[in-house]
Amino acid sequence: MITPAFATAEEALTSLGNIHRFVYQHLGDESLLATSMPIGLHGDSSIPIARYGSSNIGMMKHIYRRGLSYRYGRTMQSIAGLHFNYSLNEALWPILHEIEQSPLELIDYRSDVYFGVVRNVHRYGWLLIYLFGNSPAVSRSFFEGREALTNRFTPLDADTLYWPNATSLRMSDIGYRNDSQTTLDISFNSVEAYIRSLEAAINQPYPPYEAIGIKVDGHYRQLNAHILQIENEYYSPVRPKQVALSGEKPTIALKKRGVRYLELRAVDLMATAPEGVTLVQMKFLEVFVLWCFLTQSPPLSLEEKDECNRNSLSVACCARSPHFVLNRQGHIEAINDWSFSILSEMLEIADLMDDGDILKPFRRAVEAQLPLAADASLTPSQAVIRHLKESGQTISEYALSLTHQHRQYWLKEPLEEPIRHRFEQTVKTSLLRQEELEAHQEMSFDDFLKAYWLQQ
Repeated sequence: MITPAFATAEEALTSLGNIHRFVYQHLGDESLLATSMPIGLHGDSSIPIARYGSSNIGMMKHIYRRGLSYRYGRTMQSIAGLHFNYSLNEALWPILHEIEQSPLELIDYRSDVYFGVVRNVHRYGWLLIYLFGNSPAVSRSFFEGREALTNRFTPLDADTLYWPNATSLRMSDIGYRNDSQTTLDISFNSVEAYIRSLEAAINQPYPPYEAIGIKVDGHYRQLNAHILQIENEYYSPVRPKQVALSGEKPTIALKKRGVRYLELRAVDLMATAPEGVTLVQMKFLEVFVLWCFLTQSPPLSLEEKDECNRNSLSVACCARSPHFVLNRQGHIEAINDWSFSILSEMLEIADLMDDGDILKPFRRAVEAQLPLAADASLTPSQAVIRHLKESGQTISEYALSLTHQHRQYWLKEPLEEPIRHRFEQTVKTSLLRQEELEAHQEMSFDDFLKAYWLQQ
């Protein structure tokens, strides 16, 4: 579910709600699972791979996901999360460019600033995992066919496995990650270095993937046998993005038109919210991105990147443990102290953003997180564990209960007719466009793929 771009969080959340209502009117007896971590799985074979039709671009999307299933298993593709896309007002860039008297072209200056934000999200993104992590437990069915992994967990009941101090299993080493990328050195120090290092990974053969094969008995198993099939296979808490044309490589879009917006990817679904996210969260995320924008962001060394990665993983697995500490440029710092320091600076930005609004929505969004910084027992992840223990529900029962509540919420109020009509027209237009693509293939898929790799 993707909303258009809006000027305010309120508009984006309203749009997301309308999309939910429309989708639920067409789901029949199916529902959208409320939690990030899946339940009720019966091994990889029970999880279908998304299909996008028979056009070349549709087949590429499907084969990419087929490749993921061969490389990492399908279970990982059933994990869900929130992507928060954000860009600064376009009118701001010429003003900043002139104020700073940058020697760079405007498009390069914008990319350079955005990459500063990217580096800071890597440095401080652990805060989002701590504050909004909402997946401390998982159903045993998640490990069907991989039962040995369950030994790493504490059983809460016959179905529920958890880590006592976890915030987000989704962002842990059993979530949306893979071992083959641990040796990659993707640079975030400039758009040129980022593109160069990503393209190197896309062109680097990887023996375990070569053993899978690319096209076997006339059927593609994966797009290539390299460490990355395409750019999107590189998993990162934030991605610098440009709107790509159909069939255009993301790196080519960045190379030609620079960074347009950022995609934050480290936020779990808020299972208790029908939309999967709250307005307070969205306001907080906006302040956080702007804080990352205004905070000094020197280049990231390989050592600091490793430190950032370790911090994120440790927060995901263990941040609710007493006296929890993080590494900060080679020194130890208590998570409470570091969180308070960041939130205090964010309050100053929030006050400017509120700009006389007596409701102070941005300040209140940041202030709402201060108690959590002081006391990990107030975090959403702790609330999940507390509920499971007090209610006696398994994680699957809890997830289904919330899912049913959300379903009733979206179905009880019909979509306004003009909005419903617009969505119906969008569906018709999309299906017609798909038919046109499939009816007018200009080349075979083999040739399409060759042309895709040759883009400059």
